[in-house]
Amino acid sequence: MKAPPSNTRSLIVVLAVITALGPLAMQIILPILPVMQVAFDVPAATVQYALSLALFTIAFSTLVYGPASDRYGRRPVLVIGLLIFVLGSAIAALAPTIEIVIIGRIIQAVGGAAGMVLSRAIIRDLYDRDMAARLMAYMITALVIAPMISPLIGGLLNDAFNWRAIFIFAGVVGVLVLALALPKVPETLERGSEIQSFRGMMGGFMVLLRVPRFLGYAGQVGFGMGMFMVFLGAAPFVMINVLERPPTEFGLFFVMVSAGFMIGSFLTGRFGQCMGLDRMMRFGSGLAIVFGAIMLGLVLAGIWTPWSIFLPGAGMALANGLAMPNAQAAAVSISPRFAGTASGLIAFLQMLVGAVFAQLAGIVQDDTPIPMAVLMLSASVLAFLCSMFLTRVGAKSD
Repeated sequence: MKAPPSNTRSLIVVLAVITALGPLAMQIILPILPVMQVAFDVPAATVQYALSLALFTIAFSTLVYGPASDRYGRRPVLVIGLLIFVLGSAIAALAPTIEIVIIGRIIQAVGGAAGMVLSRAIIRDLYDRDMAARLMAYMITALVIAPMISPLIGGLLNDAFNWRAIFIFAGVVGVLVLALALPKVPETLERGSEIQSFRGMMGGFMVLLRVPRFLGYAGQVGFGMGMFMVFLGAAPFVMINVLERPPTEFGLFFVMVSAGFMIGSFLTGRFGQCMGLDRMMRFGSGLAIVFGAIMLGLVLAGIWTPWSIFLPGAGMALANGLAMPNAQAAAVSISPRFAGTASGLIAFLQMLVGAVFAQLAGIVQDDTPIPMAVLMLSASVLAFLCSMFLTRVGAKSD
């Protein structure tokens, strides 16, 4: 382990900003998905690829950055990732067709994944386990706050300028982050230390995928993310096209959903040890079904308002905050030998399943909020079934 730098505070601030770059760019486009649909005169499912394919790309990119940084160093891989992010943002901003926008988004996602992976690796390189755990909290905060505020920023930029301003903004932020990273982020990889090869990592994946308990926890996390991604993919179209509300209003209501997840995560930290991981996970999974049924009941009754969508959505996000962190922690704890590998595999499966549900939301989208509510309830039921499956394979309660 290298000696920690004297400027720990400034380094952590820079790493938190780098971590937030990918999530910010991923969700800042939510308010403009319907706007781009109109601008390019394409179906909703086509525009949805700008979200779902970016999610697929992040999922696979997270598998590559770790081994690449082990071989070539943290700093050069991070710099290359940031440059790729800026390039993708520029391509999307100048795109003459929706296909070029999607290509730009894919390139942007490749670059944005770098900070999400390498910030954690840099912290692990520099600090002991206890200190690293404390500093990781700042990374998690960045991952939560960025998606919370980015749709509002996107709506404001679209209203003030147009949809291209969002990609210009992302590119400018990428340049500023790169300018901060170059002088502040050192090379932290210890040469000659034992590293995990890509082949070794894949071997660990195969071991974990044969463990029924891991599959149960992974399913809960994956379908929980799928529930959230259906909302991310469909709610902008419902809000803007069906309810005819401005993109900025979507951003404001979306803060409610992000706050719900934060409250659920806080309650998990406060009461999770008392209830036990598995019990709280099952409670959260069941609660998500309740809120999903409320949303579906309201829209089937013809009550189509932002409140009838976002209040149950916030409830489902709160339930996810109760369930998903516990499922993630339990999955990583199954085998101490493969804790790091399990963390990477969970992240990959989470993004992969989320991308599938995001694209499904675009494919079944019509002029009502009903398909969104049905898909969200379906994902919540699947997540609950995964949590109940764990009781059948002998998952131990904490």
